Amino acid sequence: MVNRVARTSAASPPLSSIQGSWLGATILVTLLPHMQSLPGWLSGLCLLLLAWRLATDRGLSPPPATWLLLLVAAGSVVAAAIEYRHLLGKDPGLALLAVFACLKLLEARTVRDGRSAVLLCFFLQMGQFLNGQEIWVAALTLAGIILALGSLAALEGQADTTRLLRGSSLRVLAAIPLMLALFVLFPRIQGPLWGLPQDAYSGLTGLPDTMSPGSLGELVQSGGIAFRADFDGTPPPPQARYWRGPVLSEFTGTTWRPGYAGLTDVMPHDGRGPSYRYRMTLEPHNRPWLLALDYPRLSGHDVRYTSDLQLVSTRPVRERRRYELESFPEARSGQDEPPHVNRRNLDLPAGSNPRTVTMAHEVADRIASPAQRIGALIARFRQQALTYTLKPPVLGQHSADEFLFDTRLGFCEHFASAFAIAARAAGVPARVVTGYQGGEINPHDGTLVVRQSDAHAWVEVLLPGQGWQRIDPTAESAPSRIDVGIADALPDYTDLPLFMQPSMAWLRALQWRWEALGNRWNQWVIGYNEERQRNFLRDLGFQVEGIGDLLVAAGIAAIVVVLALMAWSLRQPRQGDRLDRLWSRFCRKLARAGTRRPQWMGPLEFAKLAATRHPSSSNRIRTIADRYASLRYGPHPPQDSDLGWISREIKQLRLK
Repeated sequence: MVNRVARTSAASPPLSSIQGSWLGATILVTLLPHMQSLPGWLSGLCLLLLAWRLATDRGLSPPPATWLLLLVAAGSVVAAAIEYRHLLGKDPGLALLAVFACLKLLEARTVRDGRSAVLLCFFLQMGQFLNGQEIWVAALTLAGIILALGSLAALEGQADTTRLLRGSSLRVLAAIPLMLALFVLFPRIQGPLWGLPQDAYSGLTGLPDTMSPGSLGELVQSGGIAFRADFDGTPPPPQARYWRGPVLSEFTGTTWRPGYAGLTDVMPHDGRGPSYRYRMTLEPHNRPWLLALDYPRLSGHDVRYTSDLQLVSTRPVRERRRYELESFPEARSGQDEPPHVNRRNLDLPAGSNPRTVTMAHEVADRIASPAQRIGALIARFRQQALTYTLKPPVLGQHSADEFLFDTRLGFCEHFASAFAIAARAAGVPARVVTGYQGGEINPHDGTLVVRQSDAHAWVEVLLPGQGWQRIDPTAESAPSRIDVGIADALPDYTDLPLFMQPSMAWLRALQWRWEALGNRWNQWVIGYNEERQRNFLRDLGFQVEGIGDLLVAAGIAAIVVVLALMAWSLRQPRQGDRLDRLWSRFCRKLARAGTRRPQWMGPLEFAKLAATRHPSSSNRIRTIADRYASLRYGPHPPQDSDLGWISREIKQLRLK
């Protein structure tokens, strides 16, 4: 068995520099989408291995020893285990596959090794859709497939780059009709076919389920889209765009956490006043909450309300989700809260933030009305001359005291936490609500786009006869944060992310166009679910009753497309490769001079015949025929230099 494997490996032709370049380009393009999720050190290692292979092909470096390759492979496994804390999962699996593909290229010596590297690329191209399914990922995957097919053709001996690219591109184009037929007709099965590893959703980001000083600051640095909203009619003004997320009613002294809130199918508000109807496209965040304007109404088999007015799904949002709903910004809730809810929203840890508590007690001693107490607390916050900033200093155990009386620098969670503590100390039930505030209209598709940078926190207080009322202490100190946006509310010295800087208007315009294109991609490609498929086929006049009908239709469509492609292929004229075309040109030139080659005659015998009839050119005739025979029947594939030499010799051949 060992001898047979050795003979097989020995029989495989060695890799040429052109074949190595094709393989390197294929692996590089395949790895590009993965680099957004790979650790920096691992991406650097992959690039270093690819550069080493390039240097080896150019004769600038000797090939690595086997022991060194084994050492790098073992070290990569250990480093991945340290980085990810395990080896069984999506992230470490894809990371190691990327390193092994580069190592395989670096050790590749034969065509057989090259084929193995291409197969690894195909696996990596499938795996990158586990991290993202954006349009640019699909485009790079398509480019990687074209290069992989070109590499396979190069491994079979083709050397012309233009012909390789054209041939692999035509193969991909020929597969597109079948791909489209299966995409449209194949049953849309909810969830993965084989399940996903435990870390499949580890890269999803969104609002945390707790809040402490600094917890939202990092999220605000991201320009990623949290969700999109498409309104029937005019969207609400910026001051009314409060997108409700987690409600936090338990305070530990440093951290706000969700309290117990029962689930119900009944809308926990009175639904009074005007409403907004809109459609949400929520990006996956691996949490159960569904973002919505205050106060929402939505029905669905997997949607519930909480008693604190939060809209939640019965399962985490792990894929892009679309839902239609209606919100009532003037609705009321909480007029009849039970006593235990009031007590829970008045709790404060003993000894926590004594200066803030003392200030609130002074207000409560002077004022009896809860609503007037809240007004007095707002006035005290204004008097403190608080500054809104993305980079507040680190606070200690009594964070509200340090924020209000010492640093006076804070982000929205500092404002909300301090005000909720003060309201509770003043005897008014209060809780913190996190979510998003604001959003911008994309001028190209009219959707309202809300980003992670719009993350916000505010306070709700329970007032007699009024229910829960929103209080945004951030707006009292930085009103431009609500009216205009976060960038205009920050001091001039703040180091803004690139996408938020006013001087980058051209980049923002380009971003709007790209995001509008991405929105269409999400709706019609990524969002092509079972319901959209059924509606689309119904519009085409097909009534689909179940998965069986779809499987039959997909099978018939696949057969029709394959037969059509076969018929088209059979009608195409058969053309040999470039070497055969050069030999045909050589034979035609001799035929015009009176020497025709019989079909049964081989190249060397024909050269003898032609040399006797054209003695003045006999050496060139024999040389051309010998070179053709060695390239056609020898172990090494023809290189561009070989083909160019034959072409020049035929051109210089003079027959008398």
